[in-house]
Amino acid sequence: MSIPVGGDDGPDTEGPAGPPTGPPTLELSPSREAEVAGNRVRRALPQRFRRTVGAWCFADHLGPTADGDGPLGIGPHPHMGLHTVTWLVAGELVHRDSLGSEQPIRPGQLNLMTAGGGVSHAEEPGSRSGPLQGIQLWVAQPERTRNGAAAFEHHAELPAVELGRSVATVLIGELGGVTSPARRDTALVGADLRLRPGSTDLPLEPVFEHALVVLEGAVEVEGRRVAPGYLGYLAAGRAGLGLSTSGPARLLLVGGVPFGEPLVMWWNFVGRTRAEMTEAATGWNDGTDRFGETGSPMARTRAPGPTRGPSPFVAPAPSTRPGPRV
Repeated sequence: MSIPVGGDDGPDTEGPAGPPTGPPTLELSPSREAEVAGNRVRRALPQRFRRTVGAWCFADHLGPTADGDGPLGIGPHPHMGLHTVTWLVAGELVHRDSLGSEQPIRPGQLNLMTAGGGVSHAEEPGSRSGPLQGIQLWVAQPERTRNGAAAFEHHAELPAVELGRSVATVLIGELGGVTSPARRDTALVGADLRLRPGSTDLPLEPVFEHALVVLEGAVEVEGRRVAPGYLGYLAAGRAGLGLSTSGPARLLLVGGVPFGEPLVMWWNFVGRTRAEMTEAATGWNDGTDRFGETGSPMARTRAPGPTRGPSPFVAPAPSTRPGPRV
């Protein structure tokens, strides 16, 4: 479900910011609507005042699609410097990449692709009909691994833990005493929470900052309602969080140690300089060996020229900057 990061996702540069003052406070900010393969998505990250949450730097919530929506399919396109994390709530997609992977993904399964210095993939429609709903996230790779080898892993089953009357499936990292087998290059967590009506006490790692993306239903956090289409950000310093719902709800928890390295994001690339973006886009468009070929029958996506028009680069500031409060 990859789609480009553009100028609307943030300004070119941002200066350093100091840490927020006072106790950690829930920050709510609306997701930005975008379009992928003719379907609407809610982009929770990056935002103008909240570029990253830990190393998580991109989050697109798709669906649920409705009758009449076209099947989702994204032709071959490149990535570098990031992990793509794909998690479905409903429907099916087929991942095909330049490493030779061809892997259907269904609800409850995790696809994690590591781009390193360069990889390409396509996301093709699955064989199952019906609504599609899910979320794709990007995790920025640190300097020590971002130029390394590309890789792909599929996890058909993931560990789950009961939290009161609710259940958390751990996609990446550790939560509630259970640990995911998925790769992580920085200290972080990602979990799918299925909440039953009532209250749930969610344990948190105090040195992590966290965010909530509600996929279904609505959740009350510290007396405030969080629903699909919003990012709920929680600064570091919390050992736990109380959630309550009047009906079933589902949300994604992401978090990690604040990412201290500067980032530049453009199109499907994460790097450190604009020159890297230009080099990567040129290499992809010229068909160099860097990103490989997927073998997908879908049309190859061409990179827009980074040097044309208004600059779409995003240079995230340290994640300690407080976001807007509502």
